[in-house]
Amino acid sequence: MSRFSDLVSKPAREMGGFLPAPPSNRPPADAEPRLIRLDSNENPFGPSPRAVKAMQSALASANSYPDDDCAELRDKLAAHHEVPTEQVLVTAGSTGMLSLLCQTMLAPGLNAVTSERSFVVYAMAVHATGAQLIEAPMRDDGFDLAAILDAINEDTRLVFLANPNNPTGTMVEATAVDEFIAEVPGHVVVVLDEAYYEFAAHFAARHKVEYSRSLEYLRLGANVVVLRTFSKAHGLAGLRVGYGLGPAELLAYCARMRDTFSVSSVAQAAAVAALDDVDFVGRVVSNNAEQAQILGVGLSELGYRVVPTAANFLYCDLGEDASGFAERLRGEGVSVRPLGGWGAPSCIRVSIGTPEQNQIFLSAARKIAGTSLSR
Repeated sequence: MSRFSDLVSKPAREMGGFLPAPPSNRPPADAEPRLIRLDSNENPFGPSPRAVKAMQSALASANSYPDDDCAELRDKLAAHHEVPTEQVLVTAGSTGMLSLLCQTMLAPGLNAVTSERSFVVYAMAVHATGAQLIEAPMRDDGFDLAAILDAINEDTRLVFLANPNNPTGTMVEATAVDEFIAEVPGHVVVVLDEAYYEFAAHFAARHKVEYSRSLEYLRLGANVVVLRTFSKAHGLAGLRVGYGLGPAELLAYCARMRDTFSVSSVAQAAAVAALDDVDFVGRVVSNNAEQAQILGVGLSELGYRVVPTAANFLYCDLGEDASGFAERLRGEGVSVRPLGGWGAPSCIRVSIGTPEQNQIFLSAARKIAGTSLSR
């Protein structure tokens, strides 16, 4: 037995950690080009220019603690979504809100329900409380909502629906979510994780389907919490700022569990400015939709199975060992995410980059595919 194994909590002893992307091993500026990172669903265009300017201004006051209530940002988000300020809670990324919900609502003997092959942080946040995570089976790379409903029992307190789902990129349309929420018992809170909201809304409009009515649930008083983030379309992943929209009473309980000064003043200033830069987000989501088509066609031509996406990444079944493929691809200067840890050992997740990055990736993938066929 190790020195601390009998001293730390049971969840700390038994749970696994987050599976980050491999380090980039960045070379000197005068050496080979930097690794192209298509492994973490980041915005390839960086932050909004308005956000950068706001960050620079905020640095002058970095000697002062940030506003613990994030009042300016909360008020702006409330106005943006047309909900009361009390129904907005700003956190250190949407994962921060996720952790607060688990700390507030779960304990040993209780459980949360989600789907298999979904966001890995759900398991981490749930197990950290000593509770159990129940994963319902998938159907055709998407959620089986009936199976999720069947998994709910008297000890369930939370249900997580990542919409679109990470890592499969699949989306549940609004009508199906309506029907699902109507069947969820009253002792359960449904967490609608809409981290990729801007991308999904754009794809849905193109395909003439309805993506989300999540804010309507809030206005009707449903047991629903909506997660959003500035990490994706707004390009602020490194600042860790997200938020939850939900019942005021529940968010007030969650706020009691929050770390003091958890969202920096620089992050708050950047998010306030980014929210106004509609043109920047529009360019980001337009590029994403166009490049998703190009990448999907390119990978399909290599014989790989690509699942249509509603997010800023593609889920691709290679029909071979994904870890080996990713390792060879990394040797070509591109990093993607193999999904063995998600129970999909033949699949990769590829973030959608700039047109130039995507062409480099496709060229490298063609090279690797050709090498595999010649063996």
